[in-house]
Amino acid sequence: MSNNDEFESIVIEALDSLPPEFARHLDNVEVQIESRPTREHRRILGLKPWQTLYGLYQGVPLTQRVGGDPLLPDVITIFQEPLERDFRGREALRAQVRRTVLHEIAHFFGISDDRLHELDAY
Repeated sequence: MSNNDEFESIVIEALDSLPPEFARHLDNVEVQIESRPTREHRRILGLKPWQTLYGLYQGVPLTQRVGGDPLLPDVITIFQEPLERDFRGREALRAQVRRTVLHEIAHFFGISDDRLHELDAY
C-alpha cells in the first residue's frame, strides 16, 4: 500500500474506534502522519540505527499536568513507511496501526512502556 489517503483512512479508523470516555480527552492532541522518523526523533529517543519506530507521542501526559490545558497541542505522530514495510497485508497493517495509535494514546494518559509491557499490551 503506497496510497497516502488509504493509510490516513486506516489511522482515522483507529481513532474513531476509541471509546468515548477516552476520545473526549483528546481535543488538544494533534495526530499526524509522517513518512518516517527524523534523525531528531531517533536522537531524542536514543534509538539505534536498526531499531524501528512506528509512532511517537510528544507532550505532557495528563498524569503530569498541573493547572489547565496547555496552549500547545500534544502531538502523536504515526510513521507510515516503517508500518507499511513491516505489515504488508491490509488487515495486518490495520491491526498494527490501531495498536500503534492506542500505544501512543496510552502515553498521553501517562502509561509508560514498562507498564504497557506489564499489561501485555505489546
